[in-house]
Amino acid sequence: MSILENIENNSDLRAVPGEQIPPLCEEIRQFLVEKVSRTGGHIASNLGMVELTVALHRVYDPEKDKILFDVGHQSYVHKLLTGRRSGFDHLRQLDGLAGFPKPCESPADPFVAGHASDSVSLAMGMARARTLQKKDFDVVAVIGDGAMTGGLSFEGLNDAGASHEPLLVILNDNGMSINESVGGISKLLRQARVRPGYLHFKREYRKLKDRMPTLYNTTHWLKENLKRYLMPPGIFEDMGFLYLGPVNGHDELALEEAIRWARELREPVLLHVVTVKGKGYSPAEENPELYHGVDAFDARRGVEPKPASDFSSCFGRTVMELAEKDEKVCAVTAAMESGTGLEGFANRFRDRFFELGIAEEHACAMCGGMASQGMKPIFAVYSTFLQRAYDMLIEDVGLMKLHVVFAVDRAGLVGRDGTTHQGSFDIAYLSSVPGMKIYAPASFAELRSMLKHAVEEETGPVAVRYPRGGEGAYTDDSSAEDAVVLSEGRDLTLVCHGILTNEAISAVRELEKAGISAELVKLNRVFPLPEETVLASLRKTGRLLSVDEACRQGSVGAQILTAAAENGIALRGVRRLDLGTGIVTHGQVEALRSRLGLDAAGIVRAAKELMG
Repeated sequence: MSILENIENNSDLRAVPGEQIPPLCEEIRQFLVEKVSRTGGHIASNLGMVELTVALHRVYDPEKDKILFDVGHQSYVHKLLTGRRSGFDHLRQLDGLAGFPKPCESPADPFVAGHASDSVSLAMGMARARTLQKKDFDVVAVIGDGAMTGGLSFEGLNDAGASHEPLLVILNDNGMSINESVGGISKLLRQARVRPGYLHFKREYRKLKDRMPTLYNTTHWLKENLKRYLMPPGIFEDMGFLYLGPVNGHDELALEEAIRWARELREPVLLHVVTVKGKGYSPAEENPELYHGVDAFDARRGVEPKPASDFSSCFGRTVMELAEKDEKVCAVTAAMESGTGLEGFANRFRDRFFELGIAEEHACAMCGGMASQGMKPIFAVYSTFLQRAYDMLIEDVGLMKLHVVFAVDRAGLVGRDGTTHQGSFDIAYLSSVPGMKIYAPASFAELRSMLKHAVEEETGPVAVRYPRGGEGAYTDDSSAEDAVVLSEGRDLTLVCHGILTNEAISAVRELEKAGISAELVKLNRVFPLPEETVLASLRKTGRLLSVDEACRQGSVGAQILTAAAENGIALRGVRRLDLGTGIVTHGQVEALRSRLGLDAAGIVRAAKELMG
């Protein structure tokens, strides 16, 4: 009889006898593999979180206490144990269960969590609010060792350790973010993992504080100095935390014991837990990078890697070509070597490849430093993650007009990862950076041409933004001009850019059948706006229909309206199709475009409305 099927809430979980916890954990793993293999999702990280999440839920009440997951893609078990089991049939699908914590789904999700390194800061805010309002709940931040490469995590830790607030930080250490964790913190944690007996010694020793306080005080100084001599610097204890660990992250009873003790201490505690990414499903254990985020797959056979044919792989090949010709070309990424298509570059040009962990601010500033000394850094980064580096974009690149190339991957809709990962805002924030130029290829050929132009011919900051996935029916290269008229018309001006060129071309054909003549203007450079071509078309047609896979504020449509007003062009009608506020839910990209009116049918509908 299934144990999992009888668990609907926290009381049900706490009622499970201890001897049934190991088989329950195995059921959870089987459930995750079965469901995620059908829908796709983050599988390896969640398989490694099973015992830890069960232990947390047996100690804390997730609807009262605040459990923050950093990054939130490791929250599937948490969702499963908080009444959302049926939702896994529609995981990450439109109107289905989100792949990240969502307070709108359950009171057990205290915060939206899609980006890394912020959990300790959020936890500190909640803990301080609790104290000020004299409320009664516990606060836990579960942060992965990959997220610890982000500087924000240490800002939070530095404050939390000195705060004396009752707070538990659980360091989920599996040696991975998406790729293997890098940097000095990763080395320190590797050294700590070999001393699992230290937790037992520490707990027994602290019992002296109550039983024999004089002896405890006498020996404490000796113990601390001996520890520093035998062990690496106690960075967490130096910050003010009581450090516990490392604990086997797949021994649920040991985890419960450690978490209960940490809770009783009523002070800032850091519990170091060592887990295995992909635990219990051998294909994911053997290749955790491949199983970090997956599409649907055959659970019996596992994921079958396919040759990459997408914008990211095209980018990776092009950067290698540029590096072959120019020794000043370097590639920089922030924990996204495989995601941005740079594995080949990393192998071929190891001395010119820099994987910096989840540290976009550092990466952007470092690129500025490299450019100031004559190098040509290319920073490959997802649109949603580049947001972190906004200050550095202005202060460390833009103000000095430094030649840094930003390869902005996952621009526009990314689909099932949802709100926190849609590339909605890059045109808006990049266009405010001094001296920035932004290009938007619609095909692999245009990506190659634009990237080569950005590296070899531009002089200041330049961004090339491109979508997730492959190209469409449009495979031409019109990048020799900043804007081109793909088809002439008299009734309205349809302005598009990037991957939506495919939808716009289809829409123009349908409109022609309906007797509407649309002039299709394709922008290759979306900022600064190529005004001459766009305004010439508007003077002829008098109507504007803009199509943007970006938020409305700062979009191409907004730029065009400003330019038209400044040049005295009175338009007879305007329709702007875009991502609105930029807050877009999860779901397949095609389904999202249909709902937002950004597919061919939506463009045709808007054009007919514009024509009355």
